[in-house]
Amino acid sequence: MTNRDPDPDEAAPILGRIATEAVRLLAGVADRAAGEAAKEDGSPASDADRASERLIVGTLRQTWPDIPVVAEESVADRRGAALFFLIDPLDGTRDYLAGSDEYSVNIALISGSRPIAAALAAPGRVWIAGRATRVARVAANEAIPHAPDWTLARARPAPADGVVALVSRRHGDNATEACLATLPVASRRSASSALKFGLIASGEADLYLRFGPTMEWDTAAGDHVLTMAGGLVVDASGHPPRYGRAGRHYRNGPFAAMGDASLAPRIRFPA
Repeated sequence: MTNRDPDPDEAAPILGRIATEAVRLLAGVADRAAGEAAKEDGSPASDADRASERLIVGTLRQTWPDIPVVAEESVADRRGAALFFLIDPLDGTRDYLAGSDEYSVNIALISGSRPIAAALAAPGRVWIAGRATRVARVAANEAIPHAPDWTLARARPAPADGVVALVSRRHGDNATEACLATLPVASRRSASSALKFGLIASGEADLYLRFGPTMEWDTAAGDHVLTMAGGLVVDASGHPPRYGRAGRHYRNGPFAAMGDASLAPRIRFPA
């Protein structure tokens, strides 16, 4: 493995250890609201976000010193490169500040415009993806072992009796509701943060629509985790999202994440 061309299957477990160590740090914070302030876009940040980011960025730079890092809290305006890391040190900040454990740490290695390796860690579980997706159970107060009990994660076919749709606790919108109304939804499950990608990748749900605003660091790791588990993420053009668009300040457009690609033609994106 070289700094310039890491092997995805070698990089993924390293990213998993880093992401899980960041979750362990976040879980141990006594005062989650310390340093809380609103960013320019109105979303919250706290000392915990910044501490998680320092841990992740510092470890990535020690491990791959030649690969640039684009991180939400400190270098969100930095231009990416042909190969770069894209990280969200705390996804689901509002839920985290409210005392919930539904938050995640997202790290993706981007080559060109798509992820090639990623980790998505949440309290209790971590997903990693190189050329395949694996998941492990890890206690939130323990660092990930060097040889965890990884299990292959696979998305499931859409159930014949209707899909399980994951919906955001805090980000509903009329366009998403209108699209869901046209789909064979048997039930809905509320979930926060990029954890939704992991749940679909593990075959625990089927569909996640997000037509409201998100940023690339919110989705890149989850996109790769789900894609390498056999699922699909598409934007309004019907193609997988592209990452590293500094000219758009790393903003995503609407997207749909699904375990079964046969659902894609039925997704009606807002005009």
